[in-house]
Amino acid sequence: MTVISVVIPALNDSTMLQRCLASLAAQTRLADEILVVDNGSTDDTADVARQAGARVVFEPQRGIPAASAAGFDAAIGTIIGRLDADSIPAPDWIAEFERRFDRDSGLSAVTGPGEFYGANRLVRRAGAVLYIGGFFWSMGWLLGHPPLFGSNFAMRKSAWLSIRNTVHRDIRELHDDLDFSFQFTADMRIDFDRNLRVGVSSRPFNSASGLRRRLHWAYTTIAINARDQSLLRRRAERMRWAHEHERLSPVFLGDEYGAEQPRDDFGGAELGAE
Repeated sequence: MTVISVVIPALNDSTMLQRCLASLAAQTRLADEILVVDNGSTDDTADVARQAGARVVFEPQRGIPAASAAGFDAAIGTIIGRLDADSIPAPDWIAEFERRFDRDSGLSAVTGPGEFYGANRLVRRAGAVLYIGGFFWSMGWLLGHPPLFGSNFAMRKSAWLSIRNTVHRDIRELHDDLDFSFQFTADMRIDFDRNLRVGVSSRPFNSASGLRRRLHWAYTTIAINARDQSLLRRRAERMRWAHEHERLSPVFLGDEYGAEQPRDDFGGAELGAE
């Protein structure tokens, strides 16, 4: 029997979290467990989570890597989904990844793109092509397989147990999703699925300093993992395994990740889009 948990790290984000939890309550297939990892909030994040029926896990060590790992450790599900507090999953989000895992026993994780809301159409389009598309293309090339996107992925609990001791949960300034991706071994498959639709806030583009911070975290994540293993050797091993098993993902075939037209059905107009 498939048991599904959803993990949401949060820090002083109660307003966004309330909307995320409402979207989870409207799923065609409800989660068996929702865990909100409170990373030291001083607002009503924990109360909002409890009122929505979520289990609150407190993680005192600041940083998304520590909070995300704590949620995955605590989850009881055989499949664990991952959202951010500002994520708005489409109504079939859980049903879609459950379908993927149920039909494919060799699948370790599945991820999808983000569709920005809360900005004008030009910003959303640039975010889709350059930010989301650039992330999947560049990191997909570097890794030799699709990277996990933190606002929209799910993995088997068994996959988490395989990587939990090697993720860099104690380092605050890195991207946990990319760090998780580096820990996947060649025989652990990550698929990209456009049908996993999640709205994500355009707030990364609210300031140049915020965007620079995210880029710095990406550099730090790559640099730390490069110390642990040769990135080119790692990529070659994944490519060799993919060729031997005839499992080339769209990353290798030049698919344009995130390049579809931005849509307004995640409430963009309500939050200030055109």
